Amino acid sequence: MSPAPILSAFRQALGEAWAGGAGALLPVGFFAGAAVLVPLGVGTDPETLRAIGPGILWVSLALSSLVTLERIFQADAEDGSLDLWLQTSAPAASIAAAKTFAHWLTAGLPLALLSPLLLLMFQAQIDGALLENMLFYAIGGLAFYFWGGVGAALAATVRRGGLLISLIALPLYVPTAIFGALAMGGGPSSVAAPLFLAASTLFALAVAPFAMGAALRLAAD
Repeated sequence: MSPAPILSAFRQALGEAWAGGAGALLPVGFFAGAAVLVPLGVGTDPETLRAIGPGILWVSLALSSLVTLERIFQADAEDGSLDLWLQTSAPAASIAAAKTFAHWLTAGLPLALLSPLLLLMFQAQIDGALLENMLFYAIGGLAFYFWGGVGAALAATVRRGGLLISLIALPLYVPTAIFGALAMGGGPSSVAAPLFLAASTLFALAVAPFAMGAALRLAAD
């Protein structure tokens, strides 16, 4: 198997992520906007903000990941590139994983990098935990994008398939969001929660590419 088609799909996805002119700005704007609005509704009590902040950011991260997922495979299905990808020697799962990982790099990783600043808005302490929590958001966000890629692959031939992607992906996000929130909760369950968060992400990386590949082959038929 030649890695050339996989690398080509990766480079194409990096370019497509900025083709619409917004790139990472749209999910970043949604992520920041959703997080900023919450304090306006719950008040400014520091203890309250500190308690709900990590969970609010997990919800915002999950919803922000859905903003640009629709275009991962849809353009390939429309212009015939999908058929060409499936005719190469590379497995469809590898092509799908490469495109999804590139999409996470351009649209998902910036969300994790922004999370420390938003946590400070929720009265988080300035210490090493901010960087640790940023890592949790990056790991969890990777799982979100790969599960979201399954929805995107199933909706590749559906016009305006954003709602369908959300219906498919959001239930799959639940374990990652739960373990992520527990990992940052500071309670007794937070000791093992990072391991479960990592396990849920590894499970997504192992299973989602094959589901995406099968969905893309179905879409091409």
